[in-house]
Amino acid sequence: MTRLESEILMELRRLDETVAAMAGTGPKVSLLPIVQELSRLTAALPPGSDSQLLHYLHKRSFEKARLFLEGRDGENIAGPCGHVGTDGR
Repeated sequence: MTRLESEILMELRRLDETVAAMAGTGPKVSLLPIVQELSRLTAALPPGSDSQLLHYLHKRSFEKARLFLEGRDGENIAGPCGHVGTDGR
């Protein structure tokens, strides 16, 4: 995993944690700064980056991108666009 991919994974985990915290009675916070940072990091990915990862990030399928970067792409299920994890699901 590249340094940039590690940064993306860190932001994806931060997004997950923030959304989970909002599900309770805690204060609502804006997700916009996290999404903007993910967009900035995605734009910085070099040519030749993994097309599956790029697809997930460009479609804002952030959970799928997180699973992909964690080496768990096989847990991803098919979306309406037909992209699936590496195990064919």
